[in-house]
Amino acid sequence: MTLTADRHAQALAGLRIAVGVVFLIFAEYKVFGTQFTLGGGFQYWIDSFLADGAYPFMVPALRDFVLPHGTAIAFLVAYGELAIGLALALGVLVRPASACGLVYMLLLLFASNYPGHDAVFWQYFGAALNHLVLAFCFATLAFARWDQTLSLGLYVRRLRARKRGQAEVAQ
Repeated sequence: MTLTADRHAQALAGLRIAVGVVFLIFAEYKVFGTQFTLGGGFQYWIDSFLADGAYPFMVPALRDFVLPHGTAIAFLVAYGELAIGLALALGVLVRPASACGLVYMLLLLFASNYPGHDAVFWQYFGAALNHLVLAFCFATLAFARWDQTLSLGLYVRRLRARKRGQAEVAQ
């Protein structure tokens, strides 16, 4: 690997780990506390999205599907964030975790960042920055060579290759 490629791999590893840690921080209170999952925290956020932020095409889904199944979806969100955070921080199953993270960020964007029907084009992006930036990070990680450095997946692959090599020498 060249010096430039090594720097790119280190930058991607830094991005991957940073996004993973952010998701672990947000998952922590949801998984280890009960306010979000059982105490109405999730339903509070969905109600606030419906009151002042959901794209019109998301309103029926939020009102008619998400709210009636709020507790189950709250647990899915909590443990989904935990799984995404662990996968990214450890460097295992990064592509599937990034794809799930991208879908999650887009769902949050459309559920909560509607600037209004009379907004000019650029305001849609301005209203969505809090979810759009992470969506771009997930898209990058889903398509990039994230496994070049600081990855448990890379370590496991190297360990398996070393064991195969030792087994071939022994035969």
